Amino acid sequence: QVQLVESGGGLVQPGGSLRLSCAASGTIVSIYAMGWYRQAPGKQRELVADITSRLRTNYADSVKGRFTISRDNAKNTVYLQMNSLSPEDTAVYYCYAKPEFIRSDYWGQGTQVTVSS
Repeated sequence: QVQLVESGGGLVQPGGSLRLSCAASGTIVSIYAMGWYRQAPGKQRELVADITSRLRTNYADSVKGRFTISRDNAKNTVYLQMNSLSPEDTAVYYCYAKPEFIRSDYWGQGTQVTVSS
């Protein structure tokens, strides 16, 4: 059915930047919202940012002003531009998509982001 494929994770120094991408493939459905969660070891999974099909955005307070989420509806792709990264941003980042008219969400496999000197 629908698959989400993430890319762009990796190792970056504090103050650096990364850009994550997540593309939906497979069965085409209407996607209401796409976004990113993250989970650090020993921590709860938390919402980082999401964006609706109408391009309304939502950000966690911890990333406001540093991260920017964007979406290409035609490509069913969501991006997360991460600037001014700090070690506190180290986590596995999971892409998700919320379809219209369907209760279940779709999830990617996760991509590791490590911020370290």
